[in-house]
This record gives sequence, structure tokens and C-alpha cells, in this order.
Amino acid sequence: MKKFFSTIIVAFLLITAISLDVSAAKKSAKLSKEDIANMSETIDKLTQKIYGRALLSPADNEELIGIKIKLDNQMLMASNPTLAPLYFKAGNIYKLRDMKPEAIECYQTILENFSDTALAPKARAALEQMGVEVAAPKVTDEEAESDDGI
Repeated sequence: MKKFFSTIIVAFLLITAISLDVSAAKKSAKLSKEDIANMSETIDKLTQKIYGRALLSPADNEELIGIKIKLDNQMLMASNPTLAPLYFKAGNIYKLRDMKPEAIECYQTILENFSDTALAPKARAALEQMGVEVAAPKVTDEEAESDDGI
């Protein structure tokens, strides 16, 4: 019987520790306005290099990958419309570097998560320009009813 209660206590402590780690990770993963501004500045710098026909250094590639990882991590927690321009700019860089799968992923993220922003039609156009067939966004029953005025 003591072993049973010991096992329950250990399991409870493990679950508590895991939930604390998850909540701490969520809090630390939230991007601040400063983080977003820094990422935007970095993406703009990389875009200038590409348009200037300069090659990206390994450090530049690392920065771009780091930005994409931060954006994706933030999207796992919550959609934030201020991320749409960063995804669009990152998609443009990937497209200019002939990294089609990565560009598609960035543009598709905009269509799926930020369809109500001004960047959604631009993302759709970029995908179509790359030869990607873009499906119409899924409309829920509630959205269909609200559009019909019911």
C-alpha cells in the first residue's frame, strides 16, 4: 500500500513539474514588440543583401532560420497579426533564394492564419506566381451564416 501511495505522489510531482515547465515555456516564448522589431530589421537587412546580389553568409542563414523558428513557435501559442509582415518578408527571401518549400510555407501561414490582413491577397498572388494551386480558405458554418446575414 505504501508503494502505491509513493507511486501516486511521484506521478503527481512529475505532472506538476511538467506543467510548470510548459507554462514557463509559454511565457518565455511570447515575442515582445522589441523582438518583432529586431526580427523585422534583420529580415529587411537580408532582403537588401539579396536585392543587392550579395550572397548570404552562414551567419545570415542562421539568423533567417532563427527568425522562422521564433515565428513558428509563436504561432503554436497564439496567432498575432503583427507576425504577418514577418512571414511575408521571410517568404519573399526564401522565394528569391529559390527555396520554394520554405516560401510556400510562409505564404500559406499567412493565408491560413491572417486571411483578414492586406497581406493575404499578396501571399496568394506570390503562391500563384510560383505555380502553387491555392485552394479557397475553409469557411465554417458559423462564418457562412454570418456572411448570409442569418
